[in-house]
Amino acid sequence: MNTAPVDTKRRALGKGLDSLLPRVHTAPAAENESGKPREIPLDQINRNPFQTRSHMNEELLGELAASITANGVVQPVLVRPLANGRFQLIAGERRWMASQRAGKATIPAILRQVSDEQAMEITVVENLQRADLNPMEQARGFERLVREFHMTQEQIAQRTGKDRASVANFLRLLRLPASVQARVESGELSFGHARALLAFEDAEEMEKVVQRIVQLSLSVRQTEGYVQGLIHPERKKKDSKSAPPVDPNVLDVQVRLQRALGLKVHIQDHNGRGKVIIEYARLEDFDTLLEQLAGE
Repeated sequence: MNTAPVDTKRRALGKGLDSLLPRVHTAPAAENESGKPREIPLDQINRNPFQTRSHMNEELLGELAASITANGVVQPVLVRPLANGRFQLIAGERRWMASQRAGKATIPAILRQVSDEQAMEITVVENLQRADLNPMEQARGFERLVREFHMTQEQIAQRTGKDRASVANFLRLLRLPASVQARVESGELSFGHARALLAFEDAEEMEKVVQRIVQLSLSVRQTEGYVQGLIHPERKKKDSKSAPPVDPNVLDVQVRLQRALGLKVHIQDHNGRGKVIIEYARLEDFDTLLEQLAGE
């Protein structure tokens, strides 16, 4: 039987966030709790310096504050004790901020003794598990693991559950100009759009393409084709021999339909005859579309 020690960090990823966190054995107060939540004053908790999320949805934060006012905090936050008697937040920043808005004096918290590296790992992993980080926030989180803790892309992939290629692609987003990064962060451009733009070296040229993408509401696939056409114009000329040019009026109608329906629309027109293709990703989108078309 193989009795070699197991890499607990790697194994822990499949067992939930708690298994990444060793219990506190140095602070008597924490030992008495045996890992159970304890009420800690909100003003004794410092913000997590390793937080990768840079934007909070104010509306959702307000809703959470209202829920906490009515029902209290259902899931405890995670903190670690500091040498000065205060505590540092590891996970649960939204609950901590919402509790402050709700006027709470204390918050249920579980104490763990972790290093700076572990605290940052846990923060990144927790946010990735919640799948609410935008691409730029994820990219900056991965970059901090590289810069501050000298992790390789392979190590980051193992500890966050991502594959190495995905980690590399996120890190490449940091090569984008600040103006383009801001559009990705706001959701105006998706991860796929941003990855296609990396084919350009010139920031000014990239910004012009971005304006075109936004103006025409191009999908990721359309953006990839548009970018390749600019980079390889000889291919575009070759393809244009077999593909008829797109009527600007058709493009204008396509954009108007997309704005009206809130869905991707493609119009294939051939001398006044053709197809209108409407894409939907969820059944809810289809139901909404049906109501709009049926006038219900």
